[in-house]
Amino acid sequence: MVGIKNELLYIREYFHPLLKGEIYLSGEQICQMLHISKRTLQQYRDDGLIPFIKLERKILFRESDIVKVLEDNYQR
Repeated sequence: MVGIKNELLYIREYFHPLLKGEIYLSGEQICQMLHISKRTLQQYRDDGLIPFIKLERKILFRESDIVKVLEDNYQR
């Protein structure tokens, strides 16, 4: 039973649901990925720098949108 619980926790942590081949991430996951605070993420959303989707009270971010923002703003 403990093994199954650990497996489910692993799946929940590392595998994200796909919708039409798109991975959606939570704000917390984006903050961890970009090493930013929740407030900074909120400011990026307010400024229109990072696209997001709002489903009722849940805000999600498409992984492909985040990658595009990073690629568009990458300076060598």
